[in-house]
Amino acid sequence: MGGVIVTNPPKADAKDVEALAAFGVATVGEAMGRTGLLGPSIRPVQQGVRVAGTAVTVLSWPGDNLMIHAAVEQCAAGDILVVTTTSPCTDGLFGELFATALQQRGVRGVVLNTGIRDTQELRDMGFAAWSRAVSSQGTVKATGGSVNVPIAVDGQVVRPGDVIVADDDGVVVVPREKARETVERSEAREAKEAATRAAFLEGQLGLDRYGLRDTLKRLGVEYRSYEEYTGAGS
Repeated sequence: MGGVIVTNPPKADAKDVEALAAFGVATVGEAMGRTGLLGPSIRPVQQGVRVAGTAVTVLSWPGDNLMIHAAVEQCAAGDILVVTTTSPCTDGLFGELFATALQQRGVRGVVLNTGIRDTQELRDMGFAAWSRAVSSQGTVKATGGSVNVPIAVDGQVVRPGDVIVADDDGVVVVPREKARETVERSEAREAKEAATRAAFLEGQLGLDRYGLRDTLKRLGVEYRSYEEYTGAGS
C-alpha cells in the first residue's frame, strides 16, 4: 500500500488557536452551530486539561503505527496529532515513547480514533491524550499510509492545519479558515452566558429568561396541583 506525506500544509493563525484555547469544547461547538464535535466515544485519558492546537493528521493501517513515526517529523510546536485508521481499530497504536518524542517537539497532545496505552505514564509526564479505547495490544510497522491529508474521525473531516480543541467534554475541530469567526462567536457566547449566570444567581428562572412558558403552553403542557393530578380528596 502506498501513501503520501504532505509537508508544510497551511495552518490556522496561531493567535486564533490561542484564543480558542480559552474556550471549552462545548462553547466552541455551540459557536459553530453545534457542528465539528467528534463523537462521545473519543475520551480523555486525563482530567482537568484543555488544549488547542493545529492538526497534523495521520491515516494508518489497522494495527500498524508506521505512519505515526513518519508524522512525528512533520510535527512542530503548537500542533496536535490526530490519528485514524483505514478501518476500525482499537489496538494501542500510541504510547509513552511517542509522547516523549512529540513533547520534545512542542506538540500539545494527541487525538486517536484508535487505542492508546501507557496511560499512567502519559498522565505522569503531562502529555494530553484523547482516544477511542485503552488497549495494551501492540502493533507492527509494515504498511504505508498518509500524513497531512484530510481524514474522517467520527463523521467529522479533519484537515491538516485545522484547529483541534479538546477538554474533559471531548474534542471539536474548527476549520482553519473559520478560526477567527469562531473566536468571535465564542466570545459572544461567553458574554451571553455570563449575563445568564448572573441572572440565575439573582434567582431568575430559565423558564422566564428564555421565554419558555409560552413554549410549554404551545406544546400543551399543563400545570396541575397534586390534588388535581392524583384526584386526592375527591
